[in-house]
Amino acid sequence: MSVAGALAGAVQVLGGVLLAPLIPGLIQRLKARLQGRPGPSPLQPYRELRRLWHKSGVAPFPRTVIYELAPPVVVASSLVALVMLPIGGRSPGWPVGHDALVLVGLLALGRFAITLAAWDTGGGFGLMGASRELTFGVPVEAVLLMVMVLVALPVGSTNLIALSDAAARPHVWGEPAHWAALLAFVLVMLAETGRQPIDNPDTHLELTMVHEGPLLEYAGRELAYLQWAAAARHWIMLVLATELFVPHPGPFAARLAVLVVSVPVWCGLLAVVETTQAKMRVLRVPLFLGAGGLVCLLGLASWFAGGGS
Repeated sequence: MSVAGALAGAVQVLGGVLLAPLIPGLIQRLKARLQGRPGPSPLQPYRELRRLWHKSGVAPFPRTVIYELAPPVVVASSLVALVMLPIGGRSPGWPVGHDALVLVGLLALGRFAITLAAWDTGGGFGLMGASRELTFGVPVEAVLLMVMVLVALPVGSTNLIALSDAAARPHVWGEPAHWAALLAFVLVMLAETGRQPIDNPDTHLELTMVHEGPLLEYAGRELAYLQWAAAARHWIMLVLATELFVPHPGPFAARLAVLVVSVPVWCGLLAVVETTQAKMRVLRVPLFLGAGGLVCLLGLASWFAGGGS
């Protein structure tokens, strides 16, 4: 294993596990500053995880093994997704591979597990959040698959390392299909991270919850696992956005520097979107995400109209 591969593996594991909670904390801090408030510390998610870790769990009744298995499944799918991510176009070569379609499936598996747990316990607000999560999840996963197809066209592969290398080449930025994929991916990123205008991460009103709704029946360490997984999803989406849609030519050190700079920039952009956009009505969200699918179709049409060059 090369030094670059070992360093990429360390960033995959340590970055995803240890730094992931910093991302939602940084977004909340930047959003508060944009709104003229001091805001919480970026380290607040770590304090919340520590508090939950030392609390005892409270399990609802009735429940089945589905409720018990949901947190391990969500955490395991997140961990596997973390080690599939390319870091600066490199990876130590974990046996899980780097297929983009598998990564989409892992994200869908985590969503399915937690929504299934909400249906298992049968709580009213949990079911409401789970139904919304699944309603949004169908177009999100469809658009994300279309994005992966678009970025895979220039290289003829869904390998994430190959896709990262393709983004480092200047010719892909002359393709309308790549720009269409970027625009659609931004919509997916808003949905997958549960940010406005699709969801409001600051709300504590059960009637408006989406991502937080299925978590209402969990407490203690189980809830800490699920909140970490939600933060890890932020990390996954922001790293993907950098590796697939931010130019990063040069050696591994330069690409790693681009990643280090780009992740806070993406956090700032999400904070700006949340500050300038109000949460939209639930029934408008599928139409909003469907616009991403339409953009992907236009990008696909432009690719074939241009001869697939």
